[in-house]
Amino acid sequence: MRALILLISALVLAALWWWLSGADAPAEPEATDIARAETQRPTDPELAAIYERSCMACHALVEAQAPLTGFVPAWAAREKERGAHGLLLSARNGFGNMPAMGLCLDCSDEQLAALIAFMSGEGQQ
Repeated sequence: MRALILLISALVLAALWWWLSGADAPAEPEATDIARAETQRPTDPELAAIYERSCMACHALVEAQAPLTGFVPAWAAREKERGAHGLLLSARNGFGNMPAMGLCLDCSDEQLAALIAFMSGEGQQ
């Protein structure tokens, strides 16, 4: 019984160390990532206009603590956790500090998905 308690204690301590060490945490953006996020825009003029009025205020500023546009590690971690459909649902319904629809009340799901693809670095839209 004592051996089982020691084994469980060791496993709990290992899990706690792994969690506190930040394993699987996305890397922090560097100055080049921040500069890129501040200047990137979708190539599609309609999406660019939506991005500038609804997305850019948070996704182009590291201080907003939203995943930066084009910073793949942050987006990949979210997509791994929630999947592409989950990211779309988060954009549509809101998530954490992000308001529903990202304040783009006239955006379609297709536009939201295209904006997510652009911001996540999956492709220029």
